[in-house]
Amino acid sequence: MSNPFDLTGKVALVTGGNSGIGLGMAEGLAAAGAAVAICGTKPEKNARALERLAPHGPDVAAWCCDVGDETEVEGLVAAVIERFGHLDACFANAGVSAGGTPFLETTLEDWHRVLRVNLDGVFLTLRAAARHMVERGQGGRLVATSSSATIMGQARGEPYAASKGGILAMVKALAVELARHGITANTLVPGWIESDLTHATLRWDRFVARVLPRVPMGRWGEGDDLGGIAVYLASDASRYHTGDSIVIDGGYTIF
Repeated sequence: MSNPFDLTGKVALVTGGNSGIGLGMAEGLAAAGAAVAICGTKPEKNARALERLAPHGPDVAAWCCDVGDETEVEGLVAAVIERFGHLDACFANAGVSAGGTPFLETTLEDWHRVLRVNLDGVFLTLRAAARHMVERGQGGRLVATSSSATIMGQARGEPYAASKGGILAMVKALAVELARHGITANTLVPGWIESDLTHATLRWDRFVARVLPRVPMGRWGEGDDLGGIAVYLASDASRYHTGDSIVIDGGYTIF
């Protein structure tokens, strides 16, 4: 391999790719030469994301998709394949927060709202991508975004933590089942990263005073901090790396 990190000719899909972690990964992938498809639920955010990705080349596209809807996810993956010809790497990144509701006040509706996107959506996205990869017969890369909430107890975030914990277990199972097809499956475990979901929390004085000193790197993460690992996991450099949970948190969970 002359340059295993060169993604020229590769096609990657990033759900929730119009902001935050997803956009950071999408930009890294595009900069490395990949054709990149992103999706989100808001057309205006998709448009802004495409403007940011455009300098890396013309092979970028965006779709609106509710990842908790099976029909929409199947349609999304089919559209990406029709547009670019195939799909090499799929990053199931779309997610929602639990909203900070106390556990004793969490309703079944609250629970289902979070798991529908964060766990069902990852299942639907990775299944659609994996079906194509198996049928194509040239391997592929499956990556899902979990959270450090699976390591550190997150009060008032039980549905979120449960959904992200479920991702860890599912991806390990996928790594074992799909290895014979040349498909790797890994999970990213971000810490506190600037995004639409964390914007208010990371500006709450009391939270900042208590948590930021526990981040050895001394700052909150940014979407761009996930770009490099996305390139690695989409590339041939990671062809023997599977079933892993990779923590990107500035040292937060070990301090």
